[in-house]
Amino acid sequence: MNRHRQLPLGETLKAAFAKLPLAWRGAWGAILVCAVVWSVAGWSAHAVEASWAMIGRGVGQIAGLVAGLALAGGLTRIAVSVDLDEARRRGLGPAGLQFGWPELRLLGAALLCAVFMAMILSVAALLLLALFGMAGLDAEAINQRNWAAVGPVWKLVLLAVVTLLVAYGVLVMAVRLSLFAPATLGRGHMVSLNSMGVAQGSFWPLLGGLIVVGLPKLVLIGLSAAGLLSGAARDVASALVLSGLEAPLAAVFLGEAYQRLEYWAPDARDPG
Repeated sequence: MNRHRQLPLGETLKAAFAKLPLAWRGAWGAILVCAVVWSVAGWSAHAVEASWAMIGRGVGQIAGLVAGLALAGGLTRIAVSVDLDEARRRGLGPAGLQFGWPELRLLGAALLCAVFMAMILSVAALLLLALFGMAGLDAEAINQRNWAAVGPVWKLVLLAVVTLLVAYGVLVMAVRLSLFAPATLGRGHMVSLNSMGVAQGSFWPLLGGLIVVGLPKLVLIGLSAAGLLSGAARDVASALVLSGLEAPLAAVFLGEAYQRLEYWAPDARDPG
């Protein structure tokens, strides 16, 4: 099959929004559990006394991780399935509450992607540090914010262009890795770096879609930056929005994108 299929952004987003009610209906239990666990974890971080704060954070992080994996597993099963019956054949539990090997595969794939991105970021940072070091810029002028005395304009422009190119390269890697979850559940085995092959040639549609489905999170960040949300209220609101809207919307979008870009033959997939 064609390894370079096109991803129509408008159609993919339309299909994702149409599938959102199915995700809510099939994983409402996991969404509710995540909302409660993440809300309690966020609230306890502010309310618990300092002597218990460390223990409370540790327990909350473990519970939040388990709940998040169950939610991711349930939503992704729905996202790569035609209907709830197919999602149940893939292992979807009652109300999206399940925890098994697919969830552990998702965790393993996420860790591998995180390690890979950490390596890429380290190399990018070292490259930029070396370039800025060789440029011979005036460090004292930088500390004093005296940009006119930092160095020649052409050198600053060149460094800015190189920095943007490096940032673009890192962003391309991150976006192309974004299909690891639906690929892992769709193929029935852990898929991490190989997910970049699925997303090859679809960077801009994927980036545009991720920006659209990430708007709820961006709104929360904006409200927090404006001081309208803070402390426990911010944590609780974040838990509710992320579990009830952001996670389902991102899952169904990535699932729709994966189904359009997957190049494996259907009979080669293992429902897992």
